[in-house]
Amino acid sequence: MASSKSVVIAALIANGAIAVLKFIGYTLTGSAAMLSETYHSVSDTGNQVFLLLGIRYSGQEADRTHPFGYGKSQFFYAFLVAVLLFGIAGWESAKHGYQAIVHPHPVTPGTATLPLLNVTIPAVWVNYAVLIGAIVFEVWALWKAYQGLSKQMEKHDWTSLREAFRKTSDVTTLTAFTEDSIAMGGAGIALIGVYLSRVTGNPVYDAVASFLIGLMLMGFALALAWQNKRLLVGESLPKEDERPLRSLVADWEGVRELKDFRTVYFGVERILVTVDVAFEEDLDAETINQRISAIEAAIQEREPQVRKVYIEPEAASAV
Repeated sequence: MASSKSVVIAALIANGAIAVLKFIGYTLTGSAAMLSETYHSVSDTGNQVFLLLGIRYSGQEADRTHPFGYGKSQFFYAFLVAVLLFGIAGWESAKHGYQAIVHPHPVTPGTATLPLLNVTIPAVWVNYAVLIGAIVFEVWALWKAYQGLSKQMEKHDWTSLREAFRKTSDVTTLTAFTEDSIAMGGAGIALIGVYLSRVTGNPVYDAVASFLIGLMLMGFALALAWQNKRLLVGESLPKEDERPLRSLVADWEGVRELKDFRTVYFGVERILVTVDVAFEEDLDAETINQRISAIEAAIQEREPQVRKVYIEPEAASAV
């Protein structure tokens, strides 16, 4: 949890700094595009606040209305970020880029005066500086997010980012990592588009860059929304991770038959396990209770994410 919070705070600082840089660019150049980008970065900063809210609420103690706690709050707020940041921002960016491709506007060089230095420079230089500064801040935030994911990969023996994306329940760190990656990539694409339009005098490069950024945002919006949806509706452990737990119970001394085995995430790295098991008929009630306690402890030792285990003795199936 502490790791997730530090990752989000790093992204919050980076996005806040980028918003300031873009606002400075707007005040120097009067560019409407830079003002829109300022709003965009302010929106990104607000999304980090959503993720921090998710972390805060997920830490609340269980009560009568939420007997298993508020762990799924992080899934909900991360889903909101996927929709608000990538869905809406991606659609607007792609729409704006498409309109600019269909109805291109001539490139106007323009100049900007730096009040403190009393120097006049091409306005596009300000955009270069802002975008390069944005990339620098995003690299720092992305590194923090990667460190958070790396700790999870080492802890769970995941071998690739793809596997971590598919299996992790820490959607807060995953969302921050994805957001920082897209923001850095988007700033890079925008920088290339602005540069090519400047040197060629053809505005189509800038328009295409905007369109590509929009497609990229929407694509990751779908991926993140799906990731959060599977956890919100109650996904189980992946089959390859659940199989050893099943075998542990089925092979336990005194267990005659494993009738049912279910797992479900009820928070970040919080798993509920329910088991229906038939014990040997010659075992008395006290021995069965001891076996149940031993199995519960063994499951939690084998898989540290398991926080709750409920084992129900059942009658063996008729032969």
